[in-house]
Amino acid sequence: MSAVKSTRLSVRDALSEAVAGMLRRPGRAVLTALGTVLGVGSFVAVLGLTATISSQIDGRFNVLTATEVTVEDVANQQNEFAGPGFPGDAEQRLRAVAGIEHAGVLWTVRLDSRTPIGSLPPQGGGADSTGGGASVVAASPGAVAALVPTLQEGRLYDEFAERSRARVVVIGGGLAGRLGITTLATRPALYIGQEPFTVAGIISDVERKPENLLSVLVPRATAEELWGQPSPGSASMLISTRLGAARQVADLAPLALRPDHPEYLKAVPPPDPRMLRSGVTSDLSALFLLLAGICLVIGAVGIANTTLVAVLERTGEIGLRRALGARGRHVSAQFLTESAALGALGGLVGTSLGELTVVGVSLARDWTPVIHPATVAAAPLTGLVTGLLAGLYPAWRAARIEPAEALRR
Repeated sequence: MSAVKSTRLSVRDALSEAVAGMLRRPGRAVLTALGTVLGVGSFVAVLGLTATISSQIDGRFNVLTATEVTVEDVANQQNEFAGPGFPGDAEQRLRAVAGIEHAGVLWTVRLDSRTPIGSLPPQGGGADSTGGGASVVAASPGAVAALVPTLQEGRLYDEFAERSRARVVVIGGGLAGRLGITTLATRPALYIGQEPFTVAGIISDVERKPENLLSVLVPRATAEELWGQPSPGSASMLISTRLGAARQVADLAPLALRPDHPEYLKAVPPPDPRMLRSGVTSDLSALFLLLAGICLVIGAVGIANTTLVAVLERTGEIGLRRALGARGRHVSAQFLTESAALGALGGLVGTSLGELTVVGVSLARDWTPVIHPATVAAAPLTGLVTGLLAGLYPAWRAARIEPAEALRR
């Protein structure tokens, strides 16, 4: 009597059964894979956008943060009788320091709360301000240049306006709109209290200290003549340097400005851009990866739920297979292969959609898209593993179905 040959399920047969099962219910297969598509797509998009944003942060830190030095007036803290820490010729003294592009002193002028700022002369000495709470900032020409302004109309005041104590101002576009100043062709005037000023220029944006877009910028010497010296500790110096020179400038600036009392000035160098970049990048990666992980979990739950429903619906088919000689492990392999195939298919489609998302966002923002090859290679594998894990319980459930009980249903 010959022995009964054991049945076997080859890899080819398992794949054929999985494809047949998906094609038998294409709508359900698409909806099942949709969770993995979203999860893997989010995974690729998140990692790609994180890398892209990190590269943009890197460039912005190099251009702005790594080239900005602030010098603070701490003379009053060192000596209460010291007076202002910055000399009158502060900009000229810094010209001897290599690596500086622009530098200048600025401070917020302390005005009476009832002092109006408007485009019309005050009536009776106390007209309501139309400046909408705008402040007046005394800023030397070098400080205005260090803000890196974008000129909308007109021009910035220069050294001649500073030396001659000219009554000129530069204002932001938003403030100009509130004041009703739409063009400089009519030579509009701006009144600060009873003092008239000619609006020399309107700026639409600044790359440093954007709060100054809502301020009225006045030459430093003009402000000192009208409102006196700045209050102790209120003045600071903004310095724009060349790349790589910021820390050297921060070390030399107090000595160049006040060789007699360098301790009266405190230079604040920029933070280390590498540490700042790594901190921001790690925070972004952690947040985005958490969101991608949640999407993957949702996709896995969807696959597990649909596969389990398929097991219940195909109980009769499973019983027939078992009656014809299929073993429990063969049934498990069939459903595991089907769920893994759905996960892999969702991973491939999700990878493509994630890459398209990164490229689309980069084009819209005028960025350079950055996607690591490891991300593209790992994403479909992630979908495969997700589908495989999601099918473990349904496959185990299918393997435990008894043939006689299944055929009775």
